[in-house]
Amino acid sequence: MKEVILIPSFEPDMKLVELISTINRTRFDIVVVDDGSGSDYQDIFNKIKDKVHLISYEPNMGKGYALKKGMAYIKDTYQKDYIVITMDSDGQHTIADAIKLSSYAKNHKNTLVLGMRKRGDTTPLRSKIGNTITKWIYGLVTGVSVYDTQTGLRVFSDRLMDFLLSVDGNRFEYEMNSLLLAPKNGIRLYEIEIETIYYKKNKGTHFKTLRDSFLIYKDILKFSLSSILSFVIDYILFFLFSLFINSITLCNILARVISASFNYLMNRKYVFKSRRSAYKSIFQYAILATSMLFINTLLLNIFVKNFLMNKFIAKIIVEIILFIINYFVQKIIIFRKENDKN
Repeated sequence: MKEVILIPSFEPDMKLVELISTINRTRFDIVVVDDGSGSDYQDIFNKIKDKVHLISYEPNMGKGYALKKGMAYIKDTYQKDYIVITMDSDGQHTIADAIKLSSYAKNHKNTLVLGMRKRGDTTPLRSKIGNTITKWIYGLVTGVSVYDTQTGLRVFSDRLMDFLLSVDGNRFEYEMNSLLLAPKNGIRLYEIEIETIYYKKNKGTHFKTLRDSFLIYKDILKFSLSSILSFVIDYILFFLFSLFINSITLCNILARVISASFNYLMNRKYVFKSRRSAYKSIFQYAILATSMLFINTLLLNIFVKNFLMNKFIAKIIVEIILFIINYFVQKIIIFRKENDKN
């Protein structure tokens, strides 16, 4: 099988030239994507252009766009029976680790193999915090445990190419979106420990903390805001109905029907921006809402009657418990993208 190293690069330094020189002594083919670095960096790319397949364009479009641009070229060039290894251009990944992951991927063609960096004393604080938060959120959303969700060293066979090309996102969020959708598409994720390298505490990274963190977490943040607004409506209505109706169950049902209708409209139009048939999504959402209402009411009554808990406090606790389940089902099933598998 052909093994192709794909390197997206934006405003590189001499570490890219050194990396290419090292790779050239191995069995790998190399595709480098100049992600709109501009004329100031032309000298760097001129040093490697005769040693790699170089793709260039203007302006800068983002890491996700560069990866997909390179993958499309590889798909057209190699046709089938190949392995792709994505590496960063800043020297954070070693050839030895690339060989190790590629050897595993050859025998596990339906697996997305991830290079796992252990966090330690040399890991910059920002990277520690970002990796930990992302790992926790990813586990809650997917139910899958991945230690290093932000690794740039990833290896896969040609069998996964169509899936990876279909994933949304043009910047750093693309890599997270790939991990979010992989389990749903029957793709196994497997981590192999690699060397952890950070140059100058990762000061050369092009990751913009606020902008790119928002892109990575935006669906979760928007879903959280929608859920909070829906909860406020639900809670206020529950309180108002409780002033006139003695039944906790009836108050909860009335409040939930109204707040769920609001939640559906918000999530379909603004959170997931779904273009799926409204009839299908309404039917599926109705099933989810009915199930959540049953579980919500059951837990609410258990907390109030069995644990003698204040009904308004119990309401808050139950809503928090069901939040993650709602997000997972709505993103992966109800409001999935049109090109997702059924």
